[in-house]
Amino acid sequence: MGLFSFNKKAGKKVFTPKETEAPTESKPQLKAKVLLDYIQQLGLPFQKITIVLHGDDVVLKGEVEKQSDSEKIVLAIGNVEGVDKVDNQMTVKAPEPEAKYHTVESGDWLSKIAQKYYGDAQKFNVIFEANKPLLKDPDEIYPGQVLRIPNL
Repeated sequence: MGLFSFNKKAGKKVFTPKETEAPTESKPQLKAKVLLDYIQQLGLPFQKITIVLHGDDVVLKGEVEKQSDSEKIVLAIGNVEGVDKVDNQMTVKAPEPEAKYHTVESGDWLSKIAQKYYGDAQKFNVIFEANKPLLKDPDEIYPGQVLRIPNL
């Protein structure tokens, strides 16, 4: 749980002009629906979830089974273009220690990141697996993207 900052100019483009140009009073509800649909498309599990937008900031409330589910939902929402901050207020049924997070910089690749956090570049697949379904290919990361770095 906590407040996470993201690069709102980087990320997956899920909002259409319909959501971004909607009248101010209906824009938050439209964007929340798009974000919920996106989480469901990724197949990220949750028991219940509420998404509330305040400008470019998102508040997540609800309940998930595992810590990794909570973290992946936060990253899915935060790594959307146009999202600045995510306030994770979800509860976890089976709490575990939180993962670390890494913001990708120009010149980063997963083995370089694995070397930094684990001391072993060959552990890049641990990071790749920890960020599925958000990552489809270990070579497709981009500057500004935030990744989960699980504890070993």
